[in-house]
Amino acid sequence: MPAFVTFGRILFAVLFIYTGATKLFALQPTADFIATKVVVPEVIEPYAKQIETATAMTTPQLLAIAVGGLEIIAGLMIALNFGARFFALLMIIYIAGSTVLFSDFWNQAAPDNAKVVVDALKNLSIIGALFMIMGYGRATRSAETAYGDV
Repeated sequence: MPAFVTFGRILFAVLFIYTGATKLFALQPTADFIATKVVVPEVIEPYAKQIETATAMTTPQLLAIAVGGLEIIAGLMIALNFGARFFALLMIIYIAGSTVLFSDFWNQAAPDNAKVVVDALKNLSIIGALFMIMGYGRATRSAETAYGDV
């Protein structure tokens, strides 16, 4: 059983590693997409401008780099089972936030929103798998022990 769990964890992590790498390799298209959905709050806008000046990059570009890096690092840590619970929690927060920001299927008509609804449900399934990683943890335990917590 532990070999299957390890193999499944590695295959699951490939999703994050791949999507993080594609965000970094296609940095400008990713930043353009982020710019259409994310607005910097007025409270932190002066700080964002300072960071933009210091890095000579726009806020959407910086967010694209941060998100791509988070996905790659979290994917590697989950695959290697090193800090898997922590990185699974980070990915749960990130995926839930991005689903709310980028999958606005509730503002679209029923036949037109089918792809976006499927994407949101896919994200919900990924969040479920991340909760299983958080519940399973680093050490292997028997199924009776694992389900006895409920």
